[in-house]
Amino acid sequence: MSTPIARPRVSLPRPTPVQRLGLLLGSIAFVVPLLVEIPGLEPAGHRMLAIFLLAILLWVTEAIPLYATAMLVILLQVLMLSDQALVGGVGPLPSAASYFAALANPVIILFLGGFLIADGAHKFGLDRSLAAVMLRPFAGNARSSVLGLMAITALLSMFVSNTATAATMFAVVIPILAALPAGPARTGVALSIPVAANVGGIGTPVGSPPNAIALGALEASGQGVSFVGWMLLAVPLMLVVLLFAWWFLTRRYIAADTPLTLQLSADFDHSPAAILFYVIAGATVLLWLTEPFHGISSSTVGFLPVVALLATQVMGADDIRRLQWPVLWLVAGGIALGAGIGNSGLDAWLVGLVAWDALPLTILLLLLVGVSVGLSTVISNSATANLLVPLALSLAIGLPIDPTAVGVMVALACALAMALPISTPPNAVAYATGEVPTREMVVSGIAIGGFGALLLALVMPTLWGVLGLL
Repeated sequence: MSTPIARPRVSLPRPTPVQRLGLLLGSIAFVVPLLVEIPGLEPAGHRMLAIFLLAILLWVTEAIPLYATAMLVILLQVLMLSDQALVGGVGPLPSAASYFAALANPVIILFLGGFLIADGAHKFGLDRSLAAVMLRPFAGNARSSVLGLMAITALLSMFVSNTATAATMFAVVIPILAALPAGPARTGVALSIPVAANVGGIGTPVGSPPNAIALGALEASGQGVSFVGWMLLAVPLMLVVLLFAWWFLTRRYIAADTPLTLQLSADFDHSPAAILFYVIAGATVLLWLTEPFHGISSSTVGFLPVVALLATQVMGADDIRRLQWPVLWLVAGGIALGAGIGNSGLDAWLVGLVAWDALPLTILLLLLVGVSVGLSTVISNSATANLLVPLALSLAIGLPIDPTAVGVMVALACALAMALPISTPPNAVAYATGEVPTREMVVSGIAIGGFGALLLALVMPTLWGVLGLL
C-alpha cells in the first residue's frame, strides 16, 4: 500500500480592510458608468470609463496585485471593447489582437532585454565589481565617498533595475555602516543609496517602469522617443537633482571629518561564459547609445541580447524564470489602458471636463508634476504612470507645449516620489536595513523630490526648447 504524498497546504492571503474596501468601491465604480447615462460620453467611452475607474481603485488600494489589475484591464478591454466583445452596439471596435499585442509591445521587448542584462550582471558579479572599481577615486573623505556611492548607484540604475542596484550597493555599504558610529552619518550614508537609485533610474528608457510606460504611450500616439533622445531629455535633470541630493544629505547628516572606509575589492569573473556576457552586454549598451547612427530601434536592440545570451547558453531557462515578469505585465497593462482610453474617446471627454486652456501653462505643468509626485508617493509609481500618462498626453493636445514633453515629465515626476518606504522598491530596501528612520526618509524625500519637481516643471521644458530637443 503506497503512502500518500504529503502536499503543503496553499492558503490564500487574507485581504486587509483597505483591500476589501478597494474591491467594494471598485465594483461599484465599474458598474455605475454601465448603468448611468453620462452626457457627452459615447457608449464605448462608458465601458472604458468603467474599466478605468476599476483600475484606479484596485491600483490605489492594491486590492489585488498590481500586475493582476493590469492583466484584468486587458481582459476587460477584449471582452467589452474589441471585435470579440460579449455585447456589441457601441460601433466599430479594435481587434482583440490589438489589446493582446500590448503583452509583446516593443517597449516590453526593450525592457525584457534590459532585465536579462541586469540579471546577468548580478549572476556574474559584474555590478558589484564595477562598483568597487569606480569607487576607488572617491576613497578617503566621507563626503566625497558618499558622492562616489551616489554616482555609481545612479549610473548602474540607468541600465540595471533600480531595485537590483539598491540591493547590490547595500551589499557594499553594509560593512561601511557597521563601522560608523550610531548617529546621523549612518542615516545619511544609508539614505544616499535609495535616493541615487531612484534619481538614476530616470536617465534611460530601461531605468524604471514609468519610463517604459511613457515610451509606450508616446509611440502609440505617434510621438516616439529614441533611447538617446530620452537620455538627452532626462540626464540633465538627473545630474542636477543628484548633485543637490548629495549636497543636502552630506550637509544634513555627514560632517566633513567623518571617518569612512570603503571596501573596494573587485573580483571579475574570467570564465568563458562571463567574458561572452561582457561582450554581448557591452555591445547592447553601445548599440543603444548609437541608435541615431545605425537606425536600429532600441526595442530591436533590446531583443538582440535575449537571443544571443540564450542561444550561446550564457543564460538559460532559470534566468528567464527570474526575470521581473510582474513588472513587464504591469507595463503591458498600462500600454493597453492608454490605447483603450484613446480608442474609446474617453480621453477627449475627460480633458473636456475642465477648461485647461484657461490655466497658465506654468500652473498647469506644476499641477501635473505635483499630482504625479503626490500620487506616486503613496502608490506604485508604475501604477501612477499607467493612470496619468495617457491623460496627460490627451491634455497636451491643443496646448502650447510638445506632447512628448508632457509624457516624459509625468514619467520623470513619478521617479521623484521618494518620501516613504512604500514609495519605491529602493526605499523599501533601505528601510529594511534598520538604518533609515521613516521621519528622515520623509524629510529627505520631500526636500529632494520637491526640488526636482520644481526644476522639472519650471526649468526643463524651457531648456528642452532652447536646446532644440523637442
